[in-house]
Amino acid sequence: MLCSGRKEYVEQYVWPALKANALYEDKYLLGTSTARPLIAKVLVDYARKENASAIAHGATGKGNDQVRFDLGIMAFAPDLEIIAPWRTWDIKSREEEIEYLEKRNIPVPMKKSDSYSRDDNLWHISHEGLELEDPANEPNFDTMLKMTVPPEKAPDKAEYVEVEFKAGIPVAVNGEAMDGVSLIKKLNSIGGAHGVGIVDLVENRVVGMKSRGVYETPGGSILYYAHQELEHLCLDRETYSFKQMAGQKMAEIIYGGRWFTPLREAIEAFVDSTQKTVSGKVRLKLYKGSISSAGASSPYSLYNASIASFETGELYNHFDAKGFIRLYGLPVLVRSFMEQGFVKGEAKLEGDAKSAGVAG
Repeated sequence: MLCSGRKEYVEQYVWPALKANALYEDKYLLGTSTARPLIAKVLVDYARKENASAIAHGATGKGNDQVRFDLGIMAFAPDLEIIAPWRTWDIKSREEEIEYLEKRNIPVPMKKSDSYSRDDNLWHISHEGLELEDPANEPNFDTMLKMTVPPEKAPDKAEYVEVEFKAGIPVAVNGEAMDGVSLIKKLNSIGGAHGVGIVDLVENRVVGMKSRGVYETPGGSILYYAHQELEHLCLDRETYSFKQMAGQKMAEIIYGGRWFTPLREAIEAFVDSTQKTVSGKVRLKLYKGSISSAGASSPYSLYNASIASFETGELYNHFDAKGFIRLYGLPVLVRSFMEQGFVKGEAKLEGDAKSAGVAG
């Protein structure tokens, strides 16, 4: 992807997913899923410039990418024919594909022993195939990983990293302001050296089958973790709870190739409205594959020491809690009367309630 394409990818595709905390099936940071819509859009741009009548892509007939490419192309060029050789030819495996190329003296960029199906972009690297096709097998990280070291081979000393956000978007690392592309590269380097961001997932594909993949997303994992820590500080309970549901739906939409849809745009608009106060700094500790929080601060923090402290502050009266709990638990109290035989009709219920101190 060209430099200008990378900038657009980060700002228009990665950041919206990050701000939504969009995570597919609790693990996958959508590295391939966020890139395919932009690739489809660029393909259409080139097809129009060349007055082409069709667009071809190399996605298989079993995978998710065929859905993402096809829907992306259809969104911008419903008149163009879509050609996918994997859905029409007789070659059925990557091994057969390699053999086909070798017989014709066409350079093959991989060996049969390392013929993982990989997607490599600024945000992540994915791996499928070989030993991963049996979920009972342990991944061979020593030979598979490209961006990240196996956690046990990471340094014995932890490293601290600070990420600054403005309105939900990361803007600086360790006090140094950076554009999105440079920032992700920096965090990929830092996170990869400490073995963070490795995900082994058996996921549900769009076409209905389950598949297994290993994903390396070191920088992205740092950003997701930091962003969520900041939201815990800056968002109220109701907003955070509803945003969790919106983020899950956003992940499903992106994974399913439905980026160019009204629902995705509507969810993004909601998410953006929640990010107005998600600004501040988050410090994280990286150690042998793990990420842990080392403190966060924000000018919009909803944490109030006077209220939260165990010592009584002026803004919180402990005696207020009794009335709140009685009203909050009123359904529990009324059901308890019923289940324990206190209720012998409406009049009896009213009397029992009054004797228990519950006003009508």
